[in-house]
Amino acid sequence: MMRFLSMIRVQENGQVPSERLMTEMGKLIQEWTAAGVLLETAGLQPTAKGKRVRLRSGKISTVDGPFTETKEVIGGYAILKADSMAEAVKLTERFLEVHGDEWELDCEVRQIEEHDLG
Repeated sequence: MMRFLSMIRVQENGQVPSERLMTEMGKLIQEWTAAGVLLETAGLQPTAKGKRVRLRSGKISTVDGPFTETKEVIGGYAILKADSMAEAVKLTERFLEVHGDEWELDCEVRQIEEHDLG
């Protein structure tokens, strides 16, 4: 089994999840947690509450949000356990289906590098 990070990209427009979506998402999270395919998931606070820490030419700077130059932002994430990228994509597709036609979302799915640090 491999781990994958599914990053949920959203337009930051203040849209809040409906009661239906919250109920369906709760069911999906319970199902996936019980099956062992969902290791962790969370939504993120708006960029207005965030900071970017940058390294440029050896110098570090911090920029306060919101990040107006960004059209899409990471609105949440899920760490999935799957046998292949194809399986991780299928899980992500199911996650998107729960949203119905209320949302416009993109998810970027990437395998997490596994290193033996011991």
